[in-house]
Amino acid sequence: MTNNDILKKLRVALMLRDTDIEAIMSLVDFKISTSELGAFFRTEDHPKYMECGDQILRNFLNGLIIYTRGTKEAPKKPADALIHKPVMAKAKTANATTQQKIDNVSLKNTPPKNRLDQTTYKKKASFKDGPKKPFKKGPKSPPDLSFVAYKNKKKS
Repeated sequence: MTNNDILKKLRVALMLRDTDIEAIMSLVDFKISTSELGAFFRTEDHPKYMECGDQILRNFLNGLIIYTRGTKEAPKKPADALIHKPVMAKAKTANATTQQKIDNVSLKNTPPKNRLDQTTYKKKASFKDGPKKPFKKGPKSPPDLSFVAYKNKKKS
């Protein structure tokens, strides 16, 4: 397993974007560009593929430790760091406000009797009328294949 594979797997497992990885690398004063990161995540046969060196992976792992645990002076819980990522927090608040706007608009435009917040619902009409047929359980007899003519004139 190469350093590129390790970096790819950590990126997927921790749900990190390029901006998150850049921020993690900057915690250990290691500057890396988005295009360099993209080169690490390419397939090996791509012309712009670049092999991830030991120094880059080492700095990423050290930055990941600081990102999740914090420093000695200001420790933090690792679960909080992974749940409350800055990029994800922005996305969640934006999604929540958008959803709230959608809910407000849909409630304003619908008449009170058609809103979904009512406690009584009508049962959907069935497309079949009458009782259901009972399901037959038990062994089925094999189909009759005596009428099948074989090309090589053999019988099974």
